[in-house]
Amino acid sequence: MKEKLYLTKTDTTIGFVSQDSTKIDIAKDRLPNKHYIKVVNSLKTLKSFTRVPQKFKNRVRVAKETTFIMPDGNSFRVVKGSKHNLLLDRLEWAYSSSANRSGEEYDSEYAKREAEVIVSEPNSQNSKPSKIYRLGVKTIKSIR
Repeated sequence: MKEKLYLTKTDTTIGFVSQDSTKIDIAKDRLPNKHYIKVVNSLKTLKSFTRVPQKFKNRVRVAKETTFIMPDGNSFRVVKGSKHNLLLDRLEWAYSSSANRSGEEYDSEYAKREAEVIVSEPNSQNSKPSKIYRLGVKTIKSIR
């Protein structure tokens, strides 16, 4: 179940979600050297992957629809209070990416063909992607 490629409405957009990043690479026709955001269902799960710099723990805890690039270069978004948690609570974490070919617009027929499991029938994309911040030990920089 965890390694399947899901098509679902995430907390920010319509996306491909999987614990196997290779499946997302193939679906998006994307080179495998790029990193994906890892979405997690709780702060407890986040702690199992990385350490949030002390100065930014509260910001990460209260943030919504916000991705943080940690000092080690890995990026995470904690999803809370979203319908997306119905899937995430089962998986605990997953790689996430928009459900389109790299560099192209969303095409629902394409996305449905590529997915192994359609969690819900996504009908429209959210208007804005997540905010992204790069965290240093003592600094923060807005990326998007």
